[in-house]
Amino acid sequence: MGKNKENKKSAGVLLGAAFLMATSAIGPGFLTQTGQFTGELKASFGFVILISVILAAIVQLNVWRVLCVSGLRGQDVANKVLPGLGYLVAFLIVAGGLVFNIGNVGGGALGFNTLLGLPEMVGYFLAGGIAVVVFLIKNAMSAMDNVTKVLGGLMIVVIFVVILIVRPPVGMALKETVMPTAAMGDMFPAILTLLGGTVGGYITFAGAHRLIDAGITGENNLGEINKSSLMGMGIAAIVRVFLFLAILGVVVETATSAAHTLDPSNPAADAFRIGAGELGYRFFGLVLLAASITSIIGCAYTSISFLKTFSKKIADNENKFIVAFIVISTIVMAFLGQPAALLVLAGALNGLILPITLGVCLIAAKKKSIMGEDYKHPAWLLILGIVVVIASAYLGVTSLGSLGQLFA
Repeated sequence: MGKNKENKKSAGVLLGAAFLMATSAIGPGFLTQTGQFTGELKASFGFVILISVILAAIVQLNVWRVLCVSGLRGQDVANKVLPGLGYLVAFLIVAGGLVFNIGNVGGGALGFNTLLGLPEMVGYFLAGGIAVVVFLIKNAMSAMDNVTKVLGGLMIVVIFVVILIVRPPVGMALKETVMPTAAMGDMFPAILTLLGGTVGGYITFAGAHRLIDAGITGENNLGEINKSSLMGMGIAAIVRVFLFLAILGVVVETATSAAHTLDPSNPAADAFRIGAGELGYRFFGLVLLAASITSIIGCAYTSISFLKTFSKKIADNENKFIVAFIVISTIVMAFLGQPAALLVLAGALNGLILPITLGVCLIAAKKKSIMGEDYKHPAWLLILGIVVVIASAYLGVTSLGSLGQLFA
């Protein structure tokens, strides 16, 4: 009986870690990106999703294996590869995480405004408050797992309902996922943007750190670690594909409706409104709200997990520091109003973080002092990881150009 209970708890943590990773990736930026790129690339965006999912899976499998087999969090692996590097990585993750969390709070307020018509100032504090409550509950980690599972599932169901209403050209989407008609030059920036948005910055580590906290580590748990990693990627991919189909049915001509051009200021919301009327617009508010709150939770948890091995005080009072992180994000958002410039800075930071963190994990994968004497990292995974490091380094360099916009 005890064994069954333990297995059930372990399965719950694996699914919770998968949803934490997936819902951390599915934030307000994720929804906007999908709307914008579907509007620009039409059905060829399916190809972009396919390639970015493959690249993101390579990142996750490499990072989760190294962290969970070694039992070390990202900052500790980095410090073992090069003393002091872990502090730099932690700084980049926490700084980028704080800025993105400010944007997530703003997204939550927009969700409340779209869904219920609440003023944005009220929405900021409601979104931040809901996330804070999760970490004030006695068993906060279990509450976090459950909230991300429920809200992640809700997003999938709501978007699927809109797909049924819109009736997108699925055949066209499938064909162009394999044989796109858009030029590769037009699709390449979208692939790199999606890669950074799905596994950039703190997102790469959210699920792996959750498994480490739950004690699911070591080579004997490798099967479960891989399963949780791929589940997380699968959940994020399902939401991305569903959202793409829902919007595609609006931006191309179908048997039931003409093609529409989306409002560039809020392309995803506009698509839901055109496709499913006022109800669709409210549905988008619900999706945006769920995406924002789960991203606030995932971002705050993962950012603080990068600090707790450096300070016993933070480790002993982890939930209090997570709450403080959310409160600061909420207050800054309330004072700033529009976090657009900060989000540009965060995007540049995230573009720089992925090649560094993935590169560190690939070096660590070959070090017996970190991974143990018997561990062997698959050669194919290592080679593909190096390819992604090069691609994401290119993204990091190009994203630096966007910093100039802050000071223009």
